[in-house]
Amino acid sequence: MSDQPSTLAPPTGFEPDLGHHGDAEATAGLIDLAVNVRRARPPAWLADPIAATLTDLARYPDPVPARAAVAARHHRHPNEVLLTAGAAEGFVLIAQALRGVRRPVVVHPQFTEPEAALRAAGHQVERVLLDAADDFRLDPSRVPADADLVMIGNPTNPTSVLHPARTVAALARPGRVLVVDEAFADTTTAPGHPGEPESLAERRDLPGLLVVRSLTKTWGLAGLRIGYLLGEAELLSRLAAVQPLWAVSTPALAAASACASVVAVQAERAIAADLAADRDHLVARLADLPGVRVVGRPASAFVLLHLPGAARIRAALRERGWAVRRGDTFPGLGPDWLRVAVRDRNTTDAFIDVLRETMEA
Repeated sequence: MSDQPSTLAPPTGFEPDLGHHGDAEATAGLIDLAVNVRRARPPAWLADPIAATLTDLARYPDPVPARAAVAARHHRHPNEVLLTAGAAEGFVLIAQALRGVRRPVVVHPQFTEPEAALRAAGHQVERVLLDAADDFRLDPSRVPADADLVMIGNPTNPTSVLHPARTVAALARPGRVLVVDEAFADTTTAPGHPGEPESLAERRDLPGLLVVRSLTKTWGLAGLRIGYLLGEAELLSRLAAVQPLWAVSTPALAAASACASVVAVQAERAIAADLAADRDHLVARLADLPGVRVVGRPASAFVLLHLPGAARIRAALRERGWAVRRGDTFPGLGPDWLRVAVRDRNTTDAFIDVLRETMEA
């Protein structure tokens, strides 16, 4: 891999608001296409174990059973799992525990919390900005050879690009921590593949690999805060050393155990297949709108759009009762980008009608 300073964009000039998230767009009364959390009620096999814990909250949380369940799901040892209060806590632990890294690099556009956590911990962050003309696909040679911490999402929020596992794995090397945000990995599918076709969650051969996972998106648990990290035991022990005691609540631990079950994995894959069909419908309807460009082949629960005047259109959509995610808070994007969550076909059809009217107004 070559070190090409010209490909790097240190934070200068206009700075996107890294603390802005889709929930700020989805105000009460609006139809929410801004937040990527699935809205269906949790099934009984998930809701019942969570509810059962509410009669035993005097006891301190015990993470051991949940850690073992998650480890078994990903064919790992329990000491290769660190449970967290959502993926966001995982990014904070990484930033705090790895203060000694010399050259942290974040590959953008992507979820902004990894960089925000690094900055808050005092790191001087460099950015690798992927090319919109190339549909934001990863080129490993763009990452400096001496970067000792690299963070990337797969599938990436907000682009919905799913990078090949072999391409992401090419970033791993001795002396480097490679953080792969797989918060939306369970939304991906491929013909003939049983699920999560490009995930690195079960890879134990890549040096310095940390995989970040979230259980809040597919299962509608954003308010519960549950996620986990997968990686080498020694590396996870460094992160655990800066984690507060009992960081993950008893109800969240029950959710982690339930979501690691065989029943959960089967349900997850069925949901991903349904999502793919709904996403294809959204992409096909968007293709009918002149001037709207959908990035690449979206692979997750959202699509990224480019259209001139998107900032004006987003504001007009709000007036008509619809919330979509602005793109200018993501490094590497700007005011002419919008992220739209995949919903059921009836909601999509109604949205397309309103979007067309808004664009023509």
